Amino acid sequence: MIPSISSTQFLLLYLVLLFVPSPTVAFTWQVCSTSAGNFTANSTYESNLNLLLSSLVSNGSAPGFFTDTVGRIPDQVQGLVLCRGDTNLTTCGSCLSNVTVEILRLCADNKDAVVWEDECLLRFSNRQFLSTLDNDPTAALPNLNQVNYEADRFNKVVNDLLDSTADWAAYNSTKRYATGQAFNVTQAVPTIYGLAQCTPDMSTSDCRQCLKGVLQGLPRSLKGARNQGVRCNIRFEVTPFYDGTPIISLLSPLTDATAPTPNPAVCPTGKEGKTKKTTIAISVSAVSAILLISIFCTWYRRSRKRAVKSPYQTDSEQASQVFESLLFRLPTLRVATANFAEANKLGEGGFGAVYKGLLPDGRVIAVKRLLNSGQGLGELKNELLLVAKLQHRNLVKLLGVCLEEETMIVYEYVPNSSLDKFLFADAVRGKQLTWGIRYKIICGIARGLLYLHEESQLKIIHRDLKASNILLDADMNPKISDFGLAKLFDIDQTQGTTNRVMGTFGYMAPEYVMQGKFSIKSDVFSFGVLVLEILTGRKSNGSHNPEVTEVLLSYIWEKWQDGSALEIVDPALGGHYQQSDLLRFVQIGLLCVQEDPSDRPTMSTIVVMLNSETVSLRAPSQPAFYMGNGDKDVLAYLKLRTPQHGVTTYVSRISSTQFLLFYLILLFGPSPTVAFTWQVCSTSAVNFTANNMYESNLNLLLSSLVSNGFASDFITDTIGWIPIQVQGITKSGTIS
Repeated sequence: MIPSISSTQFLLLYLVLLFVPSPTVAFTWQVCSTSAGNFTANSTYESNLNLLLSSLVSNGSAPGFFTDTVGRIPDQVQGLVLCRGDTNLTTCGSCLSNVTVEILRLCADNKDAVVWEDECLLRFSNRQFLSTLDNDPTAALPNLNQVNYEADRFNKVVNDLLDSTADWAAYNSTKRYATGQAFNVTQAVPTIYGLAQCTPDMSTSDCRQCLKGVLQGLPRSLKGARNQGVRCNIRFEVTPFYDGTPIISLLSPLTDATAPTPNPAVCPTGKEGKTKKTTIAISVSAVSAILLISIFCTWYRRSRKRAVKSPYQTDSEQASQVFESLLFRLPTLRVATANFAEANKLGEGGFGAVYKGLLPDGRVIAVKRLLNSGQGLGELKNELLLVAKLQHRNLVKLLGVCLEEETMIVYEYVPNSSLDKFLFADAVRGKQLTWGIRYKIICGIARGLLYLHEESQLKIIHRDLKASNILLDADMNPKISDFGLAKLFDIDQTQGTTNRVMGTFGYMAPEYVMQGKFSIKSDVFSFGVLVLEILTGRKSNGSHNPEVTEVLLSYIWEKWQDGSALEIVDPALGGHYQQSDLLRFVQIGLLCVQEDPSDRPTMSTIVVMLNSETVSLRAPSQPAFYMGNGDKDVLAYLKLRTPQHGVTTYVSRISSTQFLLFYLILLFGPSPTVAFTWQVCSTSAVNFTANNMYESNLNLLLSSLVSNGFASDFITDTIGWIPIQVQGITKSGTIS
């Protein structure tokens, strides 16, 4: 029974509602569609809906955004959740848990419904709404208090603040979220606070177009209002309603803006499009009554809250449900891939072959058959749950896994294969990578990494970023793939270490290769190498010119130093590029491959640098792994063992020609019968400095040769790769 309330209490509640400055308290608002039909209890649709809600709660709280589809048409149900950009893991999860209960209560048997709360929204539908950018339904909710003085000035400040905030959300945030504040608005209202947000999977242009629509439908001359939809929302108030420091700060007159103006022309992605909007117009008087009813509903809901038992009980139960929803049956994948037919084989890497498949519901998938991954079920389960929570347009989406007979991972199918196929394998395909497409690819990879490092609320280090792990969709948008080596960090963790260095030479940062240390700056190094590869069309870990033996970083650095950096540009571009943009990207790439991790920028800084032509870039220093022109030194290591003197060792750095001669002498010359020390110290070669990569390689080599040399009369070893590669030999003899 609904709790009773006296007329005095009712009047008091009404007056509080009418005269409070701004209703920033929590609220619940819903739209329950009647046109989509209703479902019945214990039906297949209801079962699919319960699975969907469980998945949305479990997977949505960490990234703050998640979409999913459960079942097949006509019982298929699609869902979307979005948390406000300033919420943390706990707040987002709590809000999502609440709206899943509320949406079933408020829209009891509707097949299409959406519920908004202050900090999150949830929509489910039997319609295919995820494949569109439709913002329907939207709800324009005004504050009850009107602006009585200087209304025109107030409205102008609101428009300018929300325009700037919308620009920042669309063009300068991979989360598609921004907040702002304006000072010195009027004497009566000194400050205005604003917020704009889109779903993170929207392109910059689509997000801005969506925000433009909700901004146009926002009520004016009020001390607060919001216009919210499924894909984007906008809001302003005269009191703070979000957490954290606002990104935009405007001081009236607005020409004194302290925030940098975003550049909508940079890093273009997606297609221009228009979205249809159905706006629910609500008058001030109607809102008074409706919000009053909402207060009663909230009061009633809280009075019986302890009696309501959430169907989403524990983290372990949620994890089990989510994991089960990710499981694919082996017969399903066999049918989808025509029993893994060779014609459906997309490629093969170190972890196994990948096949294209078609599911019964029409989805095209990529199936990776893992070769003896050595991963236990528990470990694999944790990794899958981790990757399943990553939702970003520049990350390949994990669909599920098969654990029957063999281990297989199912991903979304990305039609244009990997970036390396365009850059290195095919000159004809390389010409398809116009400057605009390369520009878009670089920016997309940067946004994906920024999401992993700072915006996913999980802080993930990829550790294997390279051209072959960048997949390209039908519109040549990049998607980071292969999280087999990824590491999860605590939010405040800055560095990890490992005794097992794994990755791809040429992309791995020096501190990771030599000391096993990895951090977000390790990924930044890999990103820098990848940027330089995209600009040049040349591999980082191989010679790009028969007459030029140094690796890519050394080559680019020398061209940068002598002012001829444009000579490194991929000939496939045919001169069709903006020189200023290209030189800026070369400089950013060099900043990313600095030897000292602290000298490398973070991905958030990189995204700003990529997005703005006016940001001042510092001059890069000599990159890691650099070795200048001239006779490359290698290490000669001699071990002589005699009965009288035991083991005598020496090390010298000699040219490659001297090394070959020395090698032949040791191989074919007579064994020495007395202990002696002899050295050749090359003066023509470049010296190494203390604590650099060459010295680290040298120390590793010496340790290897000493420990392994006793078991053999002759041994050779090599540590590292050119230009910091170190080679060594030993030969021992005994007195006959």
